Amino acid sequence: MELKDIHYTENVDETLRVLNGQGLLISTLSADGRPNIMTIGWAQPGILWGRKVFVVYVRPSRYTFTMLEQVDEFVVNVPGEDLQQECMLCGTKSGRDVDKFAECGFTAVAAQHVKPPLIGECVRFYECRTIHHGDLRDSELPAQVRKQLYPAGDIHRVYYGEILRAAERA
Repeated sequence: MELKDIHYTENVDETLRVLNGQGLLISTLSADGRPNIMTIGWAQPGILWGRKVFVVYVRPSRYTFTMLEQVDEFVVNVPGEDLQQECMLCGTKSGRDVDKFAECGFTAVAAQHVKPPLIGECVRFYECRTIHHGDLRDSELPAQVRKQLYPAGDIHRVYYGEILRAAERA
């Protein structure tokens, strides 16, 4: 697979369109080297402390959360329209029970700057290293948000990933 490096803002409008639709795929890696994928629907690219970042949100109940706590790196992968079924699977099945790379027929491609792999079938990639994380505070959430999105707790942790490389298929 041939990739070309891009500025992290190049085609960001398309990345956000996919995020708002089928979602993006975050790939992570456990301490023992097992990769995992999760569909994310909440994220923002931007600038923090003068650094390019991709901010992602992960609930403590997710297997991805465990991995992000073990290995402070992740890849945000942008799937094409042809991967809608795979995005659905990666958002509904747990990596504790299923090898999502195998289940989806995805190719794990070595990243240049982080340990977690790229998903070869995706079109754009953001290799990130966590530079900060923090939990959303239940007491500061609007009541309607708490009621609608967190009826059982399990409030997201926010991971701020410095973008070490942005690339897309050549």
